[in-house]
Amino acid sequence: MEEAMEMEVEEQMTHNSTKRFGLKNSIQTNFGDDYVFQIVPKNDWTSMAVSLSTNAVKLYSPVTGQFIGECKGHSATINHISFSDPSTPHVLHSCSSDGTIRAWDIRNFQQVSCITAGSSQEVFSFSFGGSSDNLLAAGCQSQIFFWDWRNKKQVACLEESHVDDVTQVHFAPGHQNKLVSASVDGLICVFDTSTDIDDEDHLDTVINVGTSIGKVGFFGDTYQKLWCLTNIETLSFWDWNDGTNIANFEDTRSLASESWTQDHVDYFVDCHSEGENLWLIGGTNSGTLGYFPIHYKGTAVVGAVEAVLAGGHMGVVRSVLRMQSKPSASQGVFGWTGGEDGRLCCWMNDDSTEINRSWMSSTLAVKTPRNRKKNRHHPY
Repeated sequence: MEEAMEMEVEEQMTHNSTKRFGLKNSIQTNFGDDYVFQIVPKNDWTSMAVSLSTNAVKLYSPVTGQFIGECKGHSATINHISFSDPSTPHVLHSCSSDGTIRAWDIRNFQQVSCITAGSSQEVFSFSFGGSSDNLLAAGCQSQIFFWDWRNKKQVACLEESHVDDVTQVHFAPGHQNKLVSASVDGLICVFDTSTDIDDEDHLDTVINVGTSIGKVGFFGDTYQKLWCLTNIETLSFWDWNDGTNIANFEDTRSLASESWTQDHVDYFVDCHSEGENLWLIGGTNSGTLGYFPIHYKGTAVVGAVEAVLAGGHMGVVRSVLRMQSKPSASQGVFGWTGGEDGRLCCWMNDDSTEINRSWMSSTLAVKTPRNRKKNRHHPY
């Protein structure tokens, strides 16, 4: 049974120019010390998938928080989930340290296909693309595997470009022949997959970030730029086409910490982009989140926090889902967050009536929750 709990939050007045949001409730996805890893939306926003440390994926309504169903079958940690193929919007994909990429029909929560990279492999990330949109690429330890997802046949394996776990693979938006990979070895590689794929002839660009890479993403009006978050919580921006560095934020946590009045920023969850604009989402070990605008043209600056979400989580936050794509369907929902406390928290716009106020402001004050301080878990 899914348990919903109302959260107690103390109000404080904010500047008139600051948007106000509130915490509706939180859903305890499991009991015990289970984590929420990732939250992803279905293309039409009628459901959202949530991966858990129980090796299962649960489905919820992003508007009401109602539990819809559960997909179970992985035998090890689920590292990435995605509603990847618009032609089959009811199919959810997941990859795991059990060496498989599985497809689930969320209408009946049954597995409909399974691709195996090998019993000794761990699959950390996957992406669909290619010139005919027929390729499935996956980061598997130090290798990158390619399958034709239509017949499940392996068509290539890149073994020489990385020497450590490939944590990210992404086909570039608008450039479906270009695959970007990122690894614990500190390298970002760009491959051309338009013809036969190999390490020598189809490696276009190599970017040396210099430290273990946790997450990358595309931004900019033509998605030509790449943001990169490392496992030591630094941030950098790159032009993935020619490999040039746009900006570096070496002491990113200190820069963000100086931009709000909350506790020291301990880690970064993600980046959120809208065209050329980018926000860095940072958090504390006690569960408070901040949206920090990033200015990278000219002098690289972490701007003053534009939003603070607090009072929902009692531990490290692992995923943030903003409901910006379908505002008509959101019914006032700003977004969802999930964390190491096993909670899903729903954040509402201020025009919603049945909420506990949690002000989006640099002067936010919240009653101190009883929480357990802990270091952020890293898989590497």
